[in-house]
Amino acid sequence: MLPINKIIQKIITCMFMIIMAGTTVKAQTTQPIWWFGVSGAAKINFYDGTTQRLTNSLIAPTAFHKGNGVRPYGSILMEYRPAGIIGAMLNIAYDGRGGKFKDVVAPCNCLATLKTNTSYIAIEPSIRLSVPSTGLYFFAGPRVAFNVDKDFTYTQLRQPNSNEQLSAMKKTIFSGQVGVGYDIMTSSAKSTTKVSISPFVSFHPYFGQEPRSIESWSMTTVRAGVALKFGKAKAAIKEVAITPVTVHDFTLLVRAPKMVPSNRQVSETLPLSNSVFFEEGSTQVAPRYITLTKNQAASFKEDQLQNEQSVTMTGRSARQLNVYHNILNIVGDRLRSNPGTVISLTGASGNGPQEGRVLAESVKQYLVTAFGIDGTRITTQGRTKPVIPSEQPGGTKELVLLRAGDRQVEITSVSPQLLMEVGGDLMKPVHIIATQADPLDSRVVLTVDSAKQLLKSWSIDVTDEKGSVQHYGPFTRDQESISGATILGNNPEGDYKVVMTGETRKGLPIRKESVVHLVRQDQTAAKNSRYSILYDFDRSNSIASYDKFLNEVVSASIADGSTVIIHGHTDVIGDEEHNLILSKERANDVQKILHRSITKAGKNNVKFETLGFGEDASNAPFENTLPEEHFYNRTVIIDIIPVK
Repeated sequence: MLPINKIIQKIITCMFMIIMAGTTVKAQTTQPIWWFGVSGAAKINFYDGTTQRLTNSLIAPTAFHKGNGVRPYGSILMEYRPAGIIGAMLNIAYDGRGGKFKDVVAPCNCLATLKTNTSYIAIEPSIRLSVPSTGLYFFAGPRVAFNVDKDFTYTQLRQPNSNEQLSAMKKTIFSGQVGVGYDIMTSSAKSTTKVSISPFVSFHPYFGQEPRSIESWSMTTVRAGVALKFGKAKAAIKEVAITPVTVHDFTLLVRAPKMVPSNRQVSETLPLSNSVFFEEGSTQVAPRYITLTKNQAASFKEDQLQNEQSVTMTGRSARQLNVYHNILNIVGDRLRSNPGTVISLTGASGNGPQEGRVLAESVKQYLVTAFGIDGTRITTQGRTKPVIPSEQPGGTKELVLLRAGDRQVEITSVSPQLLMEVGGDLMKPVHIIATQADPLDSRVVLTVDSAKQLLKSWSIDVTDEKGSVQHYGPFTRDQESISGATILGNNPEGDYKVVMTGETRKGLPIRKESVVHLVRQDQTAAKNSRYSILYDFDRSNSIASYDKFLNEVVSASIADGSTVIIHGHTDVIGDEEHNLILSKERANDVQKILHRSITKAGKNNVKFETLGFGEDASNAPFENTLPEEHFYNRTVIIDIIPVK
């Protein structure tokens, strides 16, 4: 599904084309048949029914009932007025439906307030009935509205304000309207350009206007405003030139590294997901998790996982997944090394809390048996869903993958020895050393604006000084990358001509050119630091604990003059275009936090390169087969490249 801003852009473009078409008609009546214009109005919204569950995690202690509010309305309009009484109208509008519920008294004997800021993009076709020889007209028709804003503010004494988005909001609403208006002509009788100012009032009954798929909240609306309309009358038969459609001027941006390192040492701080996933139909720890005998556990140390084992690629690494699959052994070693610590195991199963607790007991039994942990230090409980589930109410797509992620045991603790150094409730990360082949800062990044939207495909030809050509593609996305080492081949350095060729969706050829200069760095590049943070399912903002980690740990390791490469990723669950946007939002979220922090510290000579790869398999940190791979792919990776 297209983002709402793209939908609005297409609607406005179509309206403009219709207006241009209307101006080329050779023969019009003395009163225009086609009218175009804009309207503005005040919306008086009346709330009825009941709402109490605001989000999946926030339920007001007392239900809200009636309320009201005044919000703006604005539209682009078109009217068809042939001779006679019956005509037609179309409004494409922004429709504000926000307001405030009447205050209620919470159990604390204090006031609770709820304000909403719901709004829609509405399509409103109507039948127009004109009263002959007057400007009076009546109209009625359906309304199709697409939700674009669902913010709310909930306030209660001695409780923090909640500024979030209402859950279970319907994306599309079908309702109706009736109304009356009056056209007041303001242009002279001799003018071929007709202008009218038209006050109007419309009524929108509550039928079909329940904004949520839960509870009984409904809206009744009265709209009062003014429309400004323009029409073209017949003066003489003449041709009006049509302005030719301008072809989009594509741009090719090429980001090339100054040096192309073939290898780079990495000191990586790897986040440790605190979830152990179970196979459907089994209550035993899955075989892919590394379990030890009692004798093997006696000699296991977490430090054994830190030593370098093999060269890894830019992101994908079985090494990191091997660390994660040792999570039970890592937890066992930490509990054994810190006798005063305790943990809580919360099992979640779609078959109910009882089986969820059985899953938690399986993990507990391993820690007690293999590592000799006192069972009183481990508490267990069961749930049907984890605290933050992947499967959302009303979801119908990819349920098998989502439910596999929800069948898990979550490990939590309040013991600081087990947690991240800078607060929060995240498990302490694991530090590992690795060597990267073809690191991200050695790749040539190519960006063609609007390629996915406007081009069928595009390709790249890279030509060296001897005329040898390397071909890459075809591509369909806006951004792609090519290994700098692959372009150089055996050459120590070289100048290259980069030519992008493509075809628009209308069949027009496109060609853009650029040049790059590449230099090979044969020795292993200086060690860089790498940090990763994980995101909840379909969320673009990092959790609060990671904000502190970014401000106090990551930003402190960025030296003046460094280059910081931030790349966002998602798993493969969901729409590909949505995931690409989500990964960019995640990467930009991290950049804003880091930029603000280093600026405050007086570091002004730091270069950021921020990329979003979405679910792209060639750049994904992990595969997308296992639930833990889905969880680890919901990530932003931060590479801090030292001063060269």
